Amino acid sequence: MTVTAILLLLGVLTAVLAPRLIARADWPDREPVVALWAWQCVVAAILLCCALSMTLSAASAWQAVRGQVFAPAPQAVVEAYAPGGSGSWAAATAVALACGGAWSATMLVRVILRSRAGHRSRRAELRLRAPLLPGEAVSSGVLLVLEGERPDAWWLSGARPRLVVTTAALRRLKGRQLDAVLAHEQGHAQARHDWLLHCSTALATGFPRVAVFAAFRAEMHRLVELAADDTASRRFGRRTTALALVELNEDRGVFGPAPAQQAHVPGRVSRLLAPSDRLPATRRLGLTAAAALLPVLPVLVTLAPGLRALA
Repeated sequence: MTVTAILLLLGVLTAVLAPRLIARADWPDREPVVALWAWQCVVAAILLCCALSMTLSAASAWQAVRGQVFAPAPQAVVEAYAPGGSGSWAAATAVALACGGAWSATMLVRVILRSRAGHRSRRAELRLRAPLLPGEAVSSGVLLVLEGERPDAWWLSGARPRLVVTTAALRRLKGRQLDAVLAHEQGHAQARHDWLLHCSTALATGFPRVAVFAAFRAEMHRLVELAADDTASRRFGRRTTALALVELNEDRGVFGPAPAQQAHVPGRVSRLLAPSDRLPATRRLGLTAAAALLPVLPVLVTLAPGLRALA
């Protein structure tokens, strides 16, 4: 049970310390893609600690599981993981962690099903608002224009992904601003940001009292927008992308003294108009490598007794 306790402690320390270190750093807004990777590694390390702890606890509690886990291992390695006298605690730990894993999977499936239902509902609404005329073929174009008094634009994924834009948005977007909006939404689609949002929402919904999962969801929603802004600005310029954001959100009250739900928009516009210098490539590589080491630590802790026995 020593390795199990170390893994659980490592998971708790990662959950407490890593978000604070990232929040105090000055680079996440400058390098949102690196920050997204770092957050994924933090959560992956926490989940890996739980999964490995569950496996070792189950192996300590039940001989059948132990035989499956250590079946190909040499006898010295098997003896290094020999269970102590805490079988009841091992069983309780394994069951609790297994229930947590099952609950996480259930929440993820629930979020995905809700997202797909919403997607089908939006497509049905589009068919009502933009029906095909008699004899008209289904268009394979990327852009779909809808009549609307409110400036809006969104990416509709699926077999025929499209950028849906209202006529009010077309009247407001000038020059290459529409291209910048398209590039922003395509950036979301190409990076599969929807899966990051699904996973973060599932964890935060399933474990609402776990602060690291709530922070993970909040940062995913913020950082994916910054990353998509950078994708658009690299192609069409920061000023063009910022003006497109302003034109789409000016009437929503986000730039007033009491911002609405999209309170992050003013910060995104300011970031585009007054950008900070990017980190040097060597530091970006170092941060990426350091984050990648986090999920490796639980594996090393798990393998340490076996490697020591072989040595």
